[in-house]
Amino acid sequence: MTSYEKIFQNNKDWVQSKLNTDADFFKKLAKDQNPEFLYIGCSDSRVPANEIMGLEPGEVFVHRNIANLVCATDLNVMAVINFAVRHLDVRHIVVCGHYNCGGVKAAMKPEDLGILNPWLRNIRDVYRLHKDELNSITSDGERYNRLVELNVQEQCINVIKLASVQQQYVKNNYPMVHGWVFDMKTGLLKDLKLDFEKILHDIQEIYNLTDSNWKLK
Repeated sequence: MTSYEKIFQNNKDWVQSKLNTDADFFKKLAKDQNPEFLYIGCSDSRVPANEIMGLEPGEVFVHRNIANLVCATDLNVMAVINFAVRHLDVRHIVVCGHYNCGGVKAAMKPEDLGILNPWLRNIRDVYRLHKDELNSITSDGERYNRLVELNVQEQCINVIKLASVQQQYVKNNYPMVHGWVFDMKTGLLKDLKLDFEKILHDIQEIYNLTDSNWKLK
């Protein structure tokens, strides 16, 4: 049996394991989805969203790309966020990076990477914004890890800038936006404990898209 063929056997085994636990599992799954979380993560094969969060199918809406970026010109991630916020009514938006991220590492190198250049420039822009802090870190590994964290922080800010997120928050007092980093060496998630309301307050002067004079106190 080839690795490709084994996928289908794995699928049958997975189906049976679910049915052994709940005979109506797939009937329930097919009805609708009502996820509480939108997860925006990296495409890295070592970071499976559902598994690291301990959630079942139907409990998390997922978007993944190289280095978990949220770019206003990327219609894919913009459509995902809009659908999750306006139609699925998610309560939490998580941007999750991971240490040892290949995209972040590539962005730290001063070399031409062809088609990847415009994508990785978003990470290089994060480096430029936090250049003084990053350049003060003498350890390459620690600087790399810190850029991973700062990239997550900046992508969270990009989420908070969106009209759909701001308007739903004014209406419902959610969604909240969170920044996490996954550590492959331990398997643990690190909550960066970003102050969502403070970030929203700080950017309101320029990015207030709530269609009102609403101000966060």
